[in-house]
Amino acid sequence: MTTSEQLFEKAKTLIPGGVNSPVRAFRAVGGSPLFIKSAKGPYLYDEDGRQYIELINSWGPMILGHAFEPVEKAVRDAIQYSFSFGAPTRKEVEMAELITAMVPSVEKVRMVNSGTEATMAAIRVARGFTGRDKIIKFEGCYHGHGDSFLIAAGSGAMTMGVPDSPGVTKATAADTLTAPYNDLAAVETLLENNQNQVAAVILEPVVGNMGCVLPEPGFLEGIRSLCDKYGALLIFDEVMTGFRLAKGGAQERFGIKPDLTTMGKIIGGGMPVGAYGGRADIMNQVSPAGPIYQAGTLSGNPIAMSAGMAMLHYLNEHPEVYTRLETIGDKLVNGFRKGLQKAGVNYTINHIGSMFTLFMTERPVSNFSDAKSCDVPQFGRYFHAMLDRGVYLAPSQFESLFLSIALTDDLVDQIIQANEESLLEAINN
Repeated sequence: MTTSEQLFEKAKTLIPGGVNSPVRAFRAVGGSPLFIKSAKGPYLYDEDGRQYIELINSWGPMILGHAFEPVEKAVRDAIQYSFSFGAPTRKEVEMAELITAMVPSVEKVRMVNSGTEATMAAIRVARGFTGRDKIIKFEGCYHGHGDSFLIAAGSGAMTMGVPDSPGVTKATAADTLTAPYNDLAAVETLLENNQNQVAAVILEPVVGNMGCVLPEPGFLEGIRSLCDKYGALLIFDEVMTGFRLAKGGAQERFGIKPDLTTMGKIIGGGMPVGAYGGRADIMNQVSPAGPIYQAGTLSGNPIAMSAGMAMLHYLNEHPEVYTRLETIGDKLVNGFRKGLQKAGVNYTINHIGSMFTLFMTERPVSNFSDAKSCDVPQFGRYFHAMLDRGVYLAPSQFESLFLSIALTDDLVDQIIQANEESLLEAINN
């Protein structure tokens, strides 16, 4: 029995399912999860000393690779002044200044401790600002584990076979309206049938939580127009896409301004952190400036702020990062497509910048229903074949992969070769 297997057996006696986030349990792909001991640059190292080229990057934030020296140094420098104060710090102001300078729609921002916390707060602010109760979300979009979002959720909920969670009240479910992603007509019907009741439409501008799913041409523009027409706020969940698809996130890349934006992961350099921000008139309703309450002892934690500022300053000052990510993404995806041709299958690859997913279906994937047509058992075989060849993927068909600039051309070639061999193994077994 490996060290990871031993740890997992012990963990199951102490932690629900043996993990602290469901997708980590490997149930969607079979086998036991690897327990990670360390990471550096493009590599993960497990408790048994094995090395893997990794394509998750902590679900997005390690865009510069693991333990990137300027970020690591910022944490070391900050730690000597203590870990938390529960009081205002200069770094919070500097972080807010940096975010508002980089993200097109954000005029004011509030720091929180996770992406889930950010989305929960953004929904509360939208309801308080508009005086309306209902929200519209999209089938397969996952916005954290807040009650309002566990209706037709993607990612972990779908991976575990539980699309809706017990414990979510009927009243909460009744206030959450759902539409298929990329279906403008469905959104307009919901808004028309619930006039003056919908506080906000929330979506991932590029979905990462049913696999990588791109907005069809005109979709984001259409959602923006519908929100304006019906008086609902538009919320972009950029926890995954923020500062990854461009310095200003997906909203910069697509040229669409939401009213509120949620952020996470990358703004802490990988440390626990989140934020939500947007128009000043909306954010001024948040306590203590306004009546909408939200608080957190660890919000604006000085260590996370230090790591995040080092990360964002580097991205802001080095636009070549994004050029390099585009190059890596294009090379990797083109190589994967050639591998599909050699394997004799016409599976779908969705790709934008440094995000992509290989869907094991010949059906184009533009929404939740399309994603569910994938051959999930075959993906499990493919996942383990890649793992055997030293490539660590997300342990679910329904997740995007995330690239970092730590990937060299030689490593990309290794991944492409592993993909060709793993596809053949998965298809023929």
